[in-house]
Amino acid sequence: MLQSPGVSTLATSMRYLFFCFLLLFSANAVFSKDKPNILWLITDNCNLDFGCFGRQGVHTPNLDKLATQGVRYTRVFATAPVCAPSRSAFMTGMYQTSVNLHHFPDHRDDGFRLPEGVRPLTHRLKDAGYLTGSIKKMGDQVVGSGKLDLNFVNEGKIFESTNWDEIKKGKPFFLQVNTPEAEYDIYDFRTNRPERIKWWGEEEHVQYAKPDSVVPPAYFPKHKTSNEEWARYLNSVSNMDRRVGIVLAELEKEKLLDDTIIIVFGDNGRVDHRSIHWVYDTGLHVPMIIKWPKNYPAPEGFKPGTVNEEVISLLDLTATTLSLAGVPRPLGMQSRVFLGKDRDPQRRYAFSARDRVDDVQFRLRSVRGKRYHYIRNFQPEINFGTYVNFYKEKCFPVQQVMRDLYKKGKLDPHLRPLFTEFRREYLYDTEADPNELNNLIDSTRPEHLQALTEMRAALDTWITETGDMGWKKEPPEKIEKFRAVMYDWFGAPEWYPYKPKHSSSALEKINQGRIIKD
Repeated sequence: MLQSPGVSTLATSMRYLFFCFLLLFSANAVFSKDKPNILWLITDNCNLDFGCFGRQGVHTPNLDKLATQGVRYTRVFATAPVCAPSRSAFMTGMYQTSVNLHHFPDHRDDGFRLPEGVRPLTHRLKDAGYLTGSIKKMGDQVVGSGKLDLNFVNEGKIFESTNWDEIKKGKPFFLQVNTPEAEYDIYDFRTNRPERIKWWGEEEHVQYAKPDSVVPPAYFPKHKTSNEEWARYLNSVSNMDRRVGIVLAELEKEKLLDDTIIIVFGDNGRVDHRSIHWVYDTGLHVPMIIKWPKNYPAPEGFKPGTVNEEVISLLDLTATTLSLAGVPRPLGMQSRVFLGKDRDPQRRYAFSARDRVDDVQFRLRSVRGKRYHYIRNFQPEINFGTYVNFYKEKCFPVQQVMRDLYKKGKLDPHLRPLFTEFRREYLYDTEADPNELNNLIDSTRPEHLQALTEMRAALDTWITETGDMGWKKEPPEKIEKFRAVMYDWFGAPEWYPYKPKHSSSALEKINQGRIIKD
């Protein structure tokens, strides 16, 4: 039977629309395939303390498995030994000292804006078609803290979502999961409580490490408190690994694992008396593991199960992540690409800086090469005896133990120099002296003199070329504001007299922007 012209035209139109739909669907499929998902798994406040990096007394099967499936990077260094300056750097691709983000904390209630042309990484990825998120929960399981902790808050919403159910659908995603372990629970410090602060989730930690069987690093004093705190820290790392396992299992369940580049890294060194806040390796040397997804061709030279020993600055995460997402590096960005087709030449040195932390003004600069580590101290009058940070005095019992032992003349001989006047310069051979206890600044050995000469010059050049702003003094009233807030949280030790002058709202204002709210 012959069809009427109207019916024929309608059928043709329907076939045409269906064809267009197929083309659109195919185009979207290709678009998605061209853009891998990218996951940042941030292991908050830890060094290379996983089993795959050789750490004893810790249980990290999920991270160890990732290391066999990806590449383990052994020489990655943060640009700062404390969270906000470090995170501000790798979220913008600029040294914190170049763009006035170098103090901790800062610019959370003063109207500060990033310099023109400097933008959060997530905004650039959003422009390129990525859905950005920072995740606290997957289903009913807690996997992240929601920690953001940047030194700027006025650049719009940093992440689009905290809802995993929103992020896992449709567009390629850039995802941050900030594991809550390996940092102290500092979110409810409204009173000067005398008891020891608990870790996030400490009640659920498997006691894999025991105080009577662990061996703390050599910069800990020989004391039972050292063993207790070191075991406590290792158990927090083990529980962090458990949360990593939840994330990986969820990606696999949602059939996203084979489309997702996974980058595991720490934001700064571990939380103990001689690590966080200090520019020793323990404050700067962070883990990194990168796993490449099956559905995308791996970059040239990327071989699963191998170790990469080149010097990498954590700053370089920014440009590298943009490159992996197909986004060109903006002109003037200080970050380098260390992986993929746009790879830059290897770094010779990683540069780091510490300036004010809370209420303590203390300017330190660090140059780290493959073997040697050079530190320049601009305030030698500060040492472990004079460095008083209410946070560290409260949270790290070992700090007070060392003070007491030193006063009694019982502190381990190799630790006593920590309580005398600090030197203006330090040089460490990290291969021979991984705990950085033997300062080689006065050595006459040719290799030490050569390293010192080269690293001095490198630091001078870096300070000039990057416009290091650390020399600028902050007004005393600003410092007092931060001191008052820290006192609100932690109180001062009995031997350190202090009476704050501040408003009751100071804490809330300064803490603004630290945590991503649902």
